[in-house]
Amino acid sequence: EREVMGKAAGIRTHMLVCLGAAIFVMALEQDGAEADAMSRVIQGIAAGVGFLGAGTILKGQNISDVKGLTTAAGLWASAAIGVAVGLGREATAVLSTVVVLVVLHLMPLMVDPNVKVKPDDENDPRP
Repeated sequence: EREVMGKAAGIRTHMLVCLGAAIFVMALEQDGAEADAMSRVIQGIAAGVGFLGAGTILKGQNISDVKGLTTAAGLWASAAIGVAVGLGREATAVLSTVVVLVVLHLMPLMVDPNVKVKPDDENDPRP
């Protein structure tokens, strides 16, 4: 629905991607899955979220007019954080979350201090 309005994926989408990835990994881990099965699930999550992210990328008429790359990368990072949570790597998940938030919210200000990240900006994951 957000694509029709020209907006990036919201915080709920990022949360659901993270939660879904964590559940897939935790379910296998609780079942006592072997490392090769866990590896296949993690590969499937990365590929599946890659397709989900590809759906958020919109190309304009101009070849350089591409929107949604930051959103796609944010969704992919959310899935990776979910995998870390599912594997019980809390420190990795927290540190990764902090890095993602810095990249999404502080980097635009560091690159151009006059830029304001607003809800309609693709760099802002808020709904």
